[in-house]
Amino acid sequence: MTSIDDTRIGVEATPLAAALGAEVRGIDLGTAGPSEATTITSLLLEHKVLFFPGQDLTLDEHLALARQFGPLEAHPNLKNPNLDHPEIFELAASAGGVADEWHTDLTFLPSPSVMSVLNMVTCPDIGGDTMWTNLVMAYEALSDPIKDLCNGLTALHDAHPHGRSDKMAVHPVVRRHPETGDKVLYVNQHFTRRIVEMSHAESEALLGLLTAWVTQPRFTVRYRWTQGTIAMWDNRCTQHTVLNDFEGERIIQRATVTGDVPEGEPPRWSPWSPDKIGALTRHDRQLLRYLRSGTEPPPVATQDTEPPPGLAGQQH
Repeated sequence: MTSIDDTRIGVEATPLAAALGAEVRGIDLGTAGPSEATTITSLLLEHKVLFFPGQDLTLDEHLALARQFGPLEAHPNLKNPNLDHPEIFELAASAGGVADEWHTDLTFLPSPSVMSVLNMVTCPDIGGDTMWTNLVMAYEALSDPIKDLCNGLTALHDAHPHGRSDKMAVHPVVRRHPETGDKVLYVNQHFTRRIVEMSHAESEALLGLLTAWVTQPRFTVRYRWTQGTIAMWDNRCTQHTVLNDFEGERIIQRATVTGDVPEGEPPRWSPWSPDKIGALTRHDRQLLRYLRSGTEPPPVATQDTEPPPGLAGQQH
């Protein structure tokens, strides 16, 4: 089925899966301005990830396009010294070496990115596809008891996969999309470490359920790349992963639109604190490190709850 965007005759968005994703034709991204950005934003809110084949943008065109959607930020941990454009992150891989674990970009930051604009510069003939999952649909498919449990929980995220486990942030397990109002299941395999209000064992059980839940095929789309394709995705309501099944060169260049602060229901419980110190306390070290870092924990619903003993006011 092909839909025609009402605000721009000739722009065609062809859905790729029932859950999310559309291939868009009829827009020259190399010369896109505010009018085209408005059309793209509308399509992105509807389909969550968009693909524009055959664009072949230069670095300057890529940056000009991405800036139509807001200020840009460089990757906080990963750098490519071969590029003279600090707002572009480039990743070159052969025989694998890609982000092959489900994730939402940069959730270890207090304000994770709003959206990404990716240019597939070079891709193998076979393999190296990317999959996205719809986190609104995943949340809506949960049972009411699990929804109730997740609303009011928070989760600790860190940049351990980048060798920076000291970079941490806490976000709602269920966030509200700021433009659509949809509830979004906002935890991922790659960066989410811990449910703040639960013991390690409880957190492992719930995170294991939720991170596996979002990968069900019914929530996903899989895209086979062609060279010169531009992809854009709403980082507030999707996760993605690369299939590490290819041989040969795969080069992507990505611009990232500066993020916003995820908001959800206020936390309903205090952060977990072990009642006794023992061998199992090692599983709590990352959470305790965050709480001791001077970062103010999220407020809880009750006003008479005391912070865990020995944590208030402590610094690194």
